[in-house]
Amino acid sequence: MKYKLKEKQNQRILDITDQTLVVGADIAKDTHVARAIDFRGIELGKDCVFENSRKGLSKLVSWMKALQRQYAKTDIVFGIEPTGHYWFPLAEFLQDKGIRIVVVNPHHVHKSKELEDNSQTKNDYKDAKVIADLVRNGHYTEPQLPTSVYADLRILMNMREKTMVSLGQVQRRIQNWLDRFFPEFNNVFKSWEGKAALVTLTEFPLPQEIVALGATAILGRWKQDVQRAVGIKRAEKLVEAASESIGLTEGTTAAKLELHTWMQQYALFTQQLEEIMNQVELLLKQISGTQEMLTIPGVGITTLAGFLAETGDLSRYSHGQQIIRLAGLNLRENSSGKKKGRTTISKRGRSRLRALLFRAVLPMVAKNPEFKAMHQYYTQRQVNPLKKKQSIVALCGKLIRILHTLGTRKIVYNAADVLGPVRRAQLQLAA
Repeated sequence: MKYKLKEKQNQRILDITDQTLVVGADIAKDTHVARAIDFRGIELGKDCVFENSRKGLSKLVSWMKALQRQYAKTDIVFGIEPTGHYWFPLAEFLQDKGIRIVVVNPHHVHKSKELEDNSQTKNDYKDAKVIADLVRNGHYTEPQLPTSVYADLRILMNMREKTMVSLGQVQRRIQNWLDRFFPEFNNVFKSWEGKAALVTLTEFPLPQEIVALGATAILGRWKQDVQRAVGIKRAEKLVEAASESIGLTEGTTAAKLELHTWMQQYALFTQQLEEIMNQVELLLKQISGTQEMLTIPGVGITTLAGFLAETGDLSRYSHGQQIIRLAGLNLRENSSGKKKGRTTISKRGRSRLRALLFRAVLPMVAKNPEFKAMHQYYTQRQVNPLKKKQSIVALCGKLIRILHTLGTRKIVYNAADVLGPVRRAQLQLAA
């Protein structure tokens, strides 16, 4: 693997020739700065300051083309630091113009700044030159911007994540309201999100309203929306709890309006989540290999959609290790001489993908037989046993390789193939 990485680094360096115009740009919200150098690092022409508009981006292209003609360069490599989201329109605009876009690691930019002038100074002009130098030395990667169905999928999953956060906030606010005005409510209903409980909170949430209505009237209202799991005993229990409630009795007019607001937001976010997931299911049907990946026990639509939203088309990856690096799950070692430091994951990748995989593997080690067996083996083996969290991280990499194999080869999940003969022998020996 290290040899392959070295080969890629060498190839990137070889791609920058004496015929290449290297441009580095510092991206901001409104105004960007670009500087150009040749393959030896000699700066060419003056810097270009351009606005984040069609006119500004056209000015950038004209400036680069002029330098290309002036210094007889055959190709242009445009490097940026992918911080924030402001670079997306710029990247698409330049790609449409046939200009090659590359990105440099923000950590590399931060660490390389003092090499420019032996100073901690930071400004847009200096950052643009540092980015150009990193590109010239081959420290760049090709950005994989999502296209077609994968672009839609990423937007929808981002929407889902934000909606889930908003829904969680509203759920906590409703529980806070119950703790203040009707703390006995949770003794009657297992969850306030059940159908009968939602009817109660929407129409007669205050204890005094419940007592005034009575059990028979409450049951009659419940039966209009709920056909099962409610009866007169539940209604009588609710009335009894309301009559003995220690909830606040002052400010109930405003409190009812407050709860009404939270319930409206709860209904809105719940509906939005349903609509989002309906669209996600339609998109997954358009991607080949998804049905095979869903045969993995413990992998559902949400997990698979989040995975593909972050990785994009799996056919772009020649092996699963590339996705492991994308997620920042590749190992890094801190050793020097005879001292051998701890080995940890790099975390230099997509944190959202990393978190998604971790949450997906947690239930799999309890319910998926193969993952459960491997987790027990990793944590209980005699030689180099892993801690539970380390085992989960190792199994995240295993899940990535399985998803990549099933998605690219279009084969269904096979327990025997997951473990393989070597791992099965190890498990039998450990048993």
